[in-house]
Amino acid sequence: MGVIHRDLKPENFLLLNKDESAPLKATDFGLSVFYKEATHLYIHIYVCKYSGRRNLKDIVGSAYYIAPEVLKRKYGPEVDIWSIGVMLYILLSGVPPFWAESETGIFNAILRGHLDFSSDPWPSISPGAKDLVRKMLNSDPKQRLSAFQVLNHPWIKEDGEAPDVPLDNAVLNRLKQFRAMNKFKKVALRVIAGCLSEEEIIGLKEMFKSMDSDGNGTITLEELRQGLAKQGTKLSEYEVKQLMEAADADGNGTIDYEEFITATMHMNRMDREEHLYTAFQYFDKDNSGYITIEELEQALREFGMGDGKDIKEIISEVDADNDGRINYDEFAAMMKKGNPEIVANTKKRRSGVYV
Repeated sequence: MGVIHRDLKPENFLLLNKDESAPLKATDFGLSVFYKEATHLYIHIYVCKYSGRRNLKDIVGSAYYIAPEVLKRKYGPEVDIWSIGVMLYILLSGVPPFWAESETGIFNAILRGHLDFSSDPWPSISPGAKDLVRKMLNSDPKQRLSAFQVLNHPWIKEDGEAPDVPLDNAVLNRLKQFRAMNKFKKVALRVIAGCLSEEEIIGLKEMFKSMDSDGNGTITLEELRQGLAKQGTKLSEYEVKQLMEAADADGNGTIDYEEFITATMHMNRMDREEHLYTAFQYFDKDNSGYITIEELEQALREFGMGDGKDIKEIISEVDADNDGRINYDEFAAMMKKGNPEIVANTKKRRSGVYV
């Protein structure tokens, strides 16, 4: 229909009703654009209402699902096939094909384009499924399958060769873990931010003061935008909003001083043993040497980040020995994950644990 969605991800698909045969609907056309004249008037009206003035050089979408050519700021309708390929990879394995702790790290992984088909459960997944994923995630958009070709691939077409076998339980568990945001690590980073000396954060403190133009102790989206512009940082409106959302840990629409320091401090400060141990002690309220579910729940509440829904999944991500609690070694391993100098991405990926 001449529309590029530009933000295809599992959350943007909804079932029409609860019937077993309910049709699937694509939603959220807020980032969509036309790439040719649309012939369906209702589509034209709907998309124009939400798409605004955008071109095919904007970096838009959700990090895990962005195609490499989007990062190069020159792309076409092939980007949607890439995003669906990422979704298919996740649905089959329970983990994303391109992963890192930061958005920049994810983008670098996407540009490298290496697909892991050796870790579990890929050895037991059919060659046809892997062939389809590989062709949908071809880094060259000209070589990538079209929508028509995807629908006619032997593995996915009606009465095709896809086996009628349910997903492994391990894959389902990984899907749940992938869905749960790790608030635990965010709180730990805020604790560490509070441990830093004046010398370590003097530059960040001055930056915060310069951005907090009204001196009320918080930075609004507009103050962040103006502050970055004054420093000569050229970010798009979308990128500024992404930065705001990432730093605003408690989701109240502003960035306070602690949130700012937490979001901007350099990774090597986080890895210092004394800071890690101080953060661990903050969670370990009874000094038992372990962080329990109750203690984590209490800490998240203290920072306004906990409603208790994801506590068990957060614990399961970090609890390597499966005893239902977190010891110091497990805590330190969680904090160091995502730093390429300490833990290799391949090792993380094969563990099936994402923090």
